[in-house]
Amino acid sequence: MTHDDSDADSDRDASPANERFETRAIHAGQDPDPETGALMTPIHANSTYAQDRPGEDRGYEYSRTGNPTRSDLEANLADLENGSHARAFSSGMASINTVLNTLEAGDDVVAGSDIYGGTHRLFTQVYEQFDLSFSFVDTTDLSAVEEAIQDDTELLWVETPTNPLLQINDIAALAEIAHENDALCAVDNTFATPYLQRPLDLGADIVSHSLTKYLGGHSDVIGGALVTDDPELDEQFGFYQNSVGATPGPFECFLVLRGTKTLPVRMDRHCENARQLAVWLEDHPDVSEVYYPGLESHPGHDIAVRQMDDFGGMVSFELDATLEETSDICAETEVFTLAESLGGVESLIEQPAAMTHAAIPQEEREASGLSDGLIRASVGIEHYEDLRADLQSAIDAVLH
Repeated sequence: MTHDDSDADSDRDASPANERFETRAIHAGQDPDPETGALMTPIHANSTYAQDRPGEDRGYEYSRTGNPTRSDLEANLADLENGSHARAFSSGMASINTVLNTLEAGDDVVAGSDIYGGTHRLFTQVYEQFDLSFSFVDTTDLSAVEEAIQDDTELLWVETPTNPLLQINDIAALAEIAHENDALCAVDNTFATPYLQRPLDLGADIVSHSLTKYLGGHSDVIGGALVTDDPELDEQFGFYQNSVGATPGPFECFLVLRGTKTLPVRMDRHCENARQLAVWLEDHPDVSEVYYPGLESHPGHDIAVRQMDDFGGMVSFELDATLEETSDICAETEVFTLAESLGGVESLIEQPAAMTHAAIPQEEREASGLSDGLIRASVGIEHYEDLRADLQSAIDAVLH
């Protein structure tokens, strides 16, 4: 399965100007500079802006409140997600934090049990002390989600594909459950990107991104974003964006804009490599389980086919190995770099139990399926055969 630009998909992928995603990725929100004709969005390295008279500015007064480079990025992201409003933040965690800022003491949040460890930490170790409650459930089980929602539940937080087990959640069904209970549905779309999946089109109220990952795409920038179609929600996000001040600088915004221009071609290669690697791993004698939604054996494959245009560049797999052996395999790779994060052009490998999800208590981590033998790979755009050979060499060095 590959991203389809055929006429059959034109309604989904086309803007009002009937432009396809690849065209919008390069041009949306980014006109040449009217004064100089500069093709690339200028880096507006300003903290403040001259005013004509007190209180009469030309659209910008202070760069925490608004910056032209950031505005172009926000317009680009809103367009790619088929949304009307976007806000950029200094990190993905800052964007998630902003969603929680809109809640009040006593509110409840239902979230997936398989989510990024940093999100889990923010929920439980930061916001629980402010009298927010969090219920973690298997969001692939719609009945479990319905049972978890209470009268005071205001938010359903969903990742899909999830981190790190790559579960697939039915966005349309979950959004419907949230709305039936007067709650908002927020989807972290970091793993899929808007090139592969657009949650707002499926009924979600909020889309969250770590711009650090695929949208930036080159492991050289930290950023986050929220996209919505709701102007009242966007106004709240803008208030906290300005009041708290967790905003990206103009250079960071420039780098992400550079990244979104090549998002389609990069994602095509990420998906191609990940798909081949997952097929190979599924038949590997030392691998007990492969988690990749592009495999027909994946329990969420049919949903992924329905709501995604391709299956992404993330592959997780489980070895019959101890924590130490798994750590050694990750350390033995040479083409794959042992590092946290994901979504860059280079392939990364990590052990969730000891790295990205170490903040989750061991008992809770194991209950959700995060074993000591689990490895998560962010499959880059190198040559597939080099990636396969590197993994085989590392496995052989430790297990044979």
